[in-house]
Amino acid sequence: MDLSSLPITSVGAAILGAAAILIWRVHESMRPVTARSIVLPPLAMSTGFSMFAVRAFRMPWPWAVGAFLVGAVVFGYPIVATSRLTREGGAIMMRRSRLFIAILLGLAAVRIALRSYVGHIISVEQTAGLFFIIAFGMIVRWRSAMFVEYRRLSRAEGR
Repeated sequence: MDLSSLPITSVGAAILGAAAILIWRVHESMRPVTARSIVLPPLAMSTGFSMFAVRAFRMPWPWAVGAFLVGAVVFGYPIVATSRLTREGGAIMMRRSRLFIAILLGLAAVRIALRSYVGHIISVEQTAGLFFIIAFGMIVRWRSAMFVEYRRLSRAEGR
């Protein structure tokens, strides 16, 4: 199979992924937040690291560390800044932000643009691995910040 024919599929997958995240985000904001709902997404996503069992996906450690840091610092910051938990009655809820949706769309556009650039430098598999690590860094930072805020709000309720 010739993997060079995948850019259109990759862009389509990125667009579908962004749409799925937006739909999930709207749905998520309608239900109370729990510690489990904060912690499970990064844990579930971590199973994606099994892709690196296949040699074609492997990359040098500095690339992986750099990708994680870019995800956590550069891409994670705007998502953390636009995600807020609030107490509504006895429940902790995610407060919607229109800016959050704009940021997710912007990140999807950056991902598509970078994919075409990076795809010419390294293999398709390594590109997929790098973008997975970037996304993982972003979600770990976001969910860690949410968990800290959730614990703060939970403890405030107990007072």
